Amino acid sequence: MTVLLFIGGVLFVAIGVALSIALHEVGHLLPAKLFKVRVTRYMIGFGPTIWSRTRGETEYGVKAIPAGGYVAMVGMYPPNPADGSVRPSSTGMFQTLATEARSMAHEEVGPEDVNRVFYKLPVWKKIVIMLGGPTMNLLIGIVLMAVLLMGFGTAQATTTLAEVNACQVAYGQPAPTDLSNCTKTPAAAAGLQPGDTLKTFDGKAVTSWAELTDWIRASAGKQVQISYQRGSETKTTSVTPVLTARPVVNANGTAAVDAEGKAETVQVGFMGMGPSSAMVPEPASAVLPAVGKNIVQVGGIVFQLPQKLVGVAQAAFSSAPRDPNGPISVVGVGRVAGEVAAMEQVPLSSRIATLIGLLAGVNLALFVFNLIPLLPLDGGHVLGALYEGVRRFAAKLFKKKDPGPFDIAKMLPVTYVAATLLMVMGALLIYADIVKPVNLFG
Repeated sequence: MTVLLFIGGVLFVAIGVALSIALHEVGHLLPAKLFKVRVTRYMIGFGPTIWSRTRGETEYGVKAIPAGGYVAMVGMYPPNPADGSVRPSSTGMFQTLATEARSMAHEEVGPEDVNRVFYKLPVWKKIVIMLGGPTMNLLIGIVLMAVLLMGFGTAQATTTLAEVNACQVAYGQPAPTDLSNCTKTPAAAAGLQPGDTLKTFDGKAVTSWAELTDWIRASAGKQVQISYQRGSETKTTSVTPVLTARPVVNANGTAAVDAEGKAETVQVGFMGMGPSSAMVPEPASAVLPAVGKNIVQVGGIVFQLPQKLVGVAQAAFSSAPRDPNGPISVVGVGRVAGEVAAMEQVPLSSRIATLIGLLAGVNLALFVFNLIPLLPLDGGHVLGALYEGVRRFAAKLFKKKDPGPFDIAKMLPVTYVAATLLMVMGALLIYADIVKPVNLFG
């Protein structure tokens, strides 16, 4: 059963990623057709075609290598009359590549397509077409995040106890093996047990665990009355939180460390108990902030990508551990999905919620990654269109001749370098996810 669940989790994410790629390309296809650009092919994957059907003027199909997709539009590059008359001394590999790219962009252009080529579009239409793919991933991410937060909710601490520690232990020290001969925690001394629901603390109604934690931390050495519900009974007892060192927690929930890498602590009140958690649905107003937070996190990873990839390479080819907050490939995402699905001790609804969260994260990552202003990514085409707009505006402002569409084929050297780096990065991440996968679950 565990193996079947693992396979099911992998298939869930694989199908979800395939649909996300397909819809990304739909995001390019629809505005291109809306603006009357002739679209010759809509393909999912690369390499040999394994299935295709032609509808109208467009061939729709699936290719053998499921590593993305593309929409082919006629006239992506403007023709350059100079291509046929360049002096030999100025020709070279990249000049030849640019010439061949322009030739391929126009080989399917017929007389009837004179006003249906991509390069003749106004700048804003080019940007709309190129942003259509990332925007589709953003919308998918928002929808999935809404399903996750509003439908399933998020795990939040409740006022019901999940654990009561028996012994007081200094922060960073191991728990004693002999629990019968130790100093009891205030919670244990007060007779609290797992399953008790706290009702009042020092005469104040307990409505949230965070609020209760603040009260406890501020009450070190002070005896206070608390009430709690155990089964159908409501009971009252007194407790005196002890002053002890507790870790300082950052806004992201991780322990703060000093310049020497040691955990920072603060002296506060402590009772020695932990809350249970429950999935609590969030309001619609929580969706966009959560999406924004995810985008910022992905952006941070992209910004630090060279450094992160060095760490991945070191981990893949040595005994160094993988950074759980670093980049992973689709293979890594699939593996995580399989591990989540196979956790039979976790409620099914929680596993499904985690898988939906994974797909939401993948789509938001695709949104951010495709906005990188480098060809062949969508952001590179957007940058080219913006440059064209600025150049034409400047010419108009200074009453000069319209320079015409920007020849983005001149950026092909950058395209080939970026594409090579992307393939190397993908291969490295896949290799690392196979030989040294990220360990998220201990």
